[in-house]
Amino acid sequence: MGTKAKVGRKELLLFTSVILCSLTLGRGAVYTSEPEVKVAENKPAKLSCSYSGFSSPRVEWKFTHGDITSLVCYNNKITVPPSKPTINVPSSATIGNRAVLTCSEKDGSPPSEYYWFKDGILMPTDPKSNRAFVNSSYSLNLKTGELIFDPVSASDAGDYTCEARNGYGSPMKSNTVYMEAAELNVGGIVAAVLVTLILLGVLIFGIWFAYSRGYFDRAKKGTSSKKVIYSQPAARSEGEFRQTSSFLV
Repeated sequence: MGTKAKVGRKELLLFTSVILCSLTLGRGAVYTSEPEVKVAENKPAKLSCSYSGFSSPRVEWKFTHGDITSLVCYNNKITVPPSKPTINVPSSATIGNRAVLTCSEKDGSPPSEYYWFKDGILMPTDPKSNRAFVNSSYSLNLKTGELIFDPVSASDAGDYTCEARNGYGSPMKSNTVYMEAAELNVGGIVAAVLVTLILLGVLIFGIWFAYSRGYFDRAKKGTSSKKVIYSQPAARSEGEFRQTSSFLV
């Protein structure tokens, strides 16, 4: 199997004794068909590594001058360590309600597993297994990174941090975010209801008062103050002409 790497520095033009292909799991043979690789700067380089005696090994490429792993091949895929995870933690959660905290990162290969810390203490998947979390009711999914409180309790308030691990490189921790566990403001709700009822009562009283004083009747009379009077013309003799009808406005 092999992999491609981009050469970016002149001192890495010669790969003789610079890159070591090693197997970290099991026993077997490992060799390379090209022990020396020369490539121009900024050109791709193909480093070959073959092995036998392993079914699904984890192959690591390392620089001989240093202990930092640069590339890992696992299940025929190049792996990289996890990046710093991003978390979503509500600043305030209401006691008795449901709260969802999320954690994720996109660079880890294979996919990372996510571990949560509260006030610096690792949270177990089963809160009842640790005395520090026995009063909490939550579920933790290591694969998706979801931490769900259902319901939130007063003891759930604290600083939360998420850590991503995929078995390669160092685990990466997120920023720490504080979540407050607040009581439901029953007094505020009752006060809002009372104010609404008072305003509704004032409106109803105002309408009743206007009716009782005849304001609405006067408004109706004002719209019909002008009247038209028509008088039927009286009988007149033939040849006589005079005004026999009138309109009074």
